[in-house]
Amino acid sequence: MTTSDVLIVGSGAAGLTAALNLADRFRVTVLAKGALNEGSTAWAQGGIAAVLEPGDTFENHVEDTMVAGAGLNDRAIVEFVVEGAPAAIARLQALGVPFAEEAGALHLTREGGHSHRRIVHVADATGWAVQEALQRAAEAHPNITLLPDRVAVDLATSRHEERYSGAGHVWGVYAIDRATGQVELHTARATVLATGGAGRTYLFSTAPRGATGDGIAMAWRAGCRVSNMEMMQFHPTCLYNLDVKNFLITEAVRGEGGRLVNPATGRRFMPDYDAERLELAPRDVVARAIDAEIKRYGLDYVHLDISHQPADFVRAHFPNIHDKLLGLGIDMTRDPIPVVPAQHYTCGGIVVDRDGRTDLPGLYAAGECTESGLHGANRLASNSLLECFVFGEAAARHIAASWDGLPPVPSIRAWDESRVTDADEEVVIKQSWTEIRRFMWNYVGIVRTTKRLERAKHRIDLLTSEVEDYYGHFRVTPDLVELRNLLQTADLIVRSALHRHESRGLHFTLDHPSTLADAVDTVLVP
Repeated sequence: MTTSDVLIVGSGAAGLTAALNLADRFRVTVLAKGALNEGSTAWAQGGIAAVLEPGDTFENHVEDTMVAGAGLNDRAIVEFVVEGAPAAIARLQALGVPFAEEAGALHLTREGGHSHRRIVHVADATGWAVQEALQRAAEAHPNITLLPDRVAVDLATSRHEERYSGAGHVWGVYAIDRATGQVELHTARATVLATGGAGRTYLFSTAPRGATGDGIAMAWRAGCRVSNMEMMQFHPTCLYNLDVKNFLITEAVRGEGGRLVNPATGRRFMPDYDAERLELAPRDVVARAIDAEIKRYGLDYVHLDISHQPADFVRAHFPNIHDKLLGLGIDMTRDPIPVVPAQHYTCGGIVVDRDGRTDLPGLYAAGECTESGLHGANRLASNSLLECFVFGEAAARHIAASWDGLPPVPSIRAWDESRVTDADEEVVIKQSWTEIRRFMWNYVGIVRTTKRLERAKHRIDLLTSEVEDYYGHFRVTPDLVELRNLLQTADLIVRSALHRHESRGLHFTLDHPSTLADAVDTVLVP
């Protein structure tokens, strides 16, 4: 058992930002599911959106975000995040993030849905540079304890108190120590979930292996509302390669002139789908266009071609992508890149307010596991890392301001180790995992129908019974925990999709192709 002032679950941009903003005053423990740098932050290629270009305005950034979000955004939250962006960039610079510069100023690129150049970046590996800087600062701080290889099982709440108070408070988490296989109790007066998204619910995803919706599922089981889970973003351009999975071709390739071409016809096809914005249309538009071309012509992929740009320009802007592709026999300075859409971002999640507070006292959340009101029905490119910085700091600020009102941690029961039987059929977990990801891709993907959604729900109900029986009888393992959370998250996605009788943003259904006049969140209550 460990006890700290504040417990943070997740070691990416949101979690470490919160930790660094709290550590000068409080003892902070950060749990990571695997290695400290294995989360989604380190995978981010594109950059961070911020109004820094002459002629650009906060209002422009707000409007671009609202348009991408199909009106489902909370405008006040959008303004709050957009106005906090320049200061977030300045803090990252102070931590040593080596953002690209040109002529003595930050080099800004442009991505789909943006009306101006406002993407601050480190070549095509922004997330890795940010992760390194935040992690370096956290490792150097004496009040921050970083614990890798801890797999969170469930939140410790008032139900786990030795003397049940009925207050509904969250006191930390139970987590498996991968080294020992034992479930440990980590308690704190305030807990922050920064666990990332649920991309691995789908067969094809750019998300890291650990993106199994853990924070969303744990918060739901504890009693938090979730919202807009049907809004799963599919990135238009994931590399199509049978040997290399989940390699993203950043939005910035299109921002710097990359064109989408049908390999069967040789035609650039985005003029047929969005004649004004072309390849720089929001991701949902581009992903559906690619999906339509693939289905219409029976293709495995389409081409993304930037070979018309000077070779030195391409290599300078996309050095990591260029080197990766070159190793696969593709020279992007001369050859088109085969791409397909893949699940990329979870726009819905745990309902939080402007301070990162959830429905439960003592529990905060930040980043991709949340639904803050920023993204609405579709996330605008490069707003994701920005949300992590702004809400990580906001949660820390509220915890500090409210500290005197947070009650001390009561006596919490240790994990029940009476279920000491090891499972004798691990194949059950592997089979169920594969089944979930496949039917979610086929039935709850880019284009949906009510019949497909109902089929997915039927399979989820059957698997839920099997998995809960398995969970109740055998020792918990990291794979079992992930499967349970994956299934819970899939259920929330499908239930949310069945509730929305319209097509809006990332949710497109053939049974309700029109968009309703009023934009309403899909809120599920436990």
